[in-house]
Amino acid sequence: MTTKAYIVGVGMTKFEKPETRDWQYWDMAEEAGTKALGDAGIRYEQVEQVPVGYCFQPSTAGQRAVYALGLTGVPVYNVNNNCATGATALMMARQFVEGGHADCVLALGFEKMARGSLGGGGADGGAADFATSPVARHYGIMAAAHGFEMSPPTAQIFGNAAREHMERYGTTEAQLAAVGAKNHRHSVNNPHAQFQDSYTVDEVLAARTVHRPLTRLQCSPTSDGAAAAVVVSERFVERHGLWHKAVEIVAQAMTTDTGDSFASGTCIDAVGAPMSRAAAQQVYAASGLCAADLDVIELHDCFSINELLTYEALGLCAEGESGKLVESGATTYGGRWVVNPSGGLISKGHPLGATGIAQAAELTWQLRDEAGARQVPGARTGLAHNIGLGGAAVVTVLRR
Repeated sequence: MTTKAYIVGVGMTKFEKPETRDWQYWDMAEEAGTKALGDAGIRYEQVEQVPVGYCFQPSTAGQRAVYALGLTGVPVYNVNNNCATGATALMMARQFVEGGHADCVLALGFEKMARGSLGGGGADGGAADFATSPVARHYGIMAAAHGFEMSPPTAQIFGNAAREHMERYGTTEAQLAAVGAKNHRHSVNNPHAQFQDSYTVDEVLAARTVHRPLTRLQCSPTSDGAAAAVVVSERFVERHGLWHKAVEIVAQAMTTDTGDSFASGTCIDAVGAPMSRAAAQQVYAASGLCAADLDVIELHDCFSINELLTYEALGLCAEGESGKLVESGATTYGGRWVVNPSGGLISKGHPLGATGIAQAAELTWQLRDEAGARQVPGARTGLAHNIGLGGAAVVTVLRR
């Protein structure tokens, strides 16, 4: 038997530049977890399972983090799925509830990162390390098509995907920069965001180049932070009178790489466009919804090009039309959808283990009409998209 799963409580820390604050990962996890439990109005003693996502902390860091919330002996699962880690932990929480294994689960994600650009999976980020890296096949595609340069590896593979999109579809640097300008503008109203400054398209274009055509203001930063969500069964909602808090997880899907990721030899496919497309198709089929039914979207804009690729994968526009879509204003306030009202990864920040759950937190606030100055008017259906190289794509549809 299965039951519906609902998010009834969310919480997160402010995302910050690494080493800004003198705190440890367990401190940030305690803050986010306490906020989520408080939002739901429940005690940690009512939680039956705890999946915990992180990438850069040691084994069993999940236990070290949640022990600050309570020592109840419940199972704690340590989750690592690259940049899709947070959504993976949330998916486990939903599966525990829908499968009838628990009525109340806390999904938690955190990261304490080092300053500087994120490496590509090797020991020091150099080309020689990719032979043994989990993402060796992905970077091999890039190296064969574009070579391997000295700029940050993740910026290289996404930057090369941007070049391919420009060459294939005529996408412009200004359209890529429009993604960064939009998301920085959105973050001005988000007190949890790492950056809260607004920039014009020209200012985004004029920023320091990280890997052509991507400038610094089109790239997500390394960040410290945590996020948490309380996922419960319909029975739990009814028993505790939580309908005023409840946001339904309507459908959710995770996909990993298939032959389509590598067959074309393009960076567009190697960075995950086929995975995202497949996950979106699965959630649309399961929910009976489509892109036209969505009001608000939080998607994985690790780089501006990935927002454009994800528009196409989610069916917001036809393949190759995403540059024109963002330029038209269709993905901001007053347009057809509001995409990344939080500021997205580019401006809100990207502590890997927390990102997917932070997306769910933003959508929960939006669907409850609790997002303050960044509220999307009348939002009732939302979609979250979280992706990681190596690879995993998780798409989640929420409804109020």
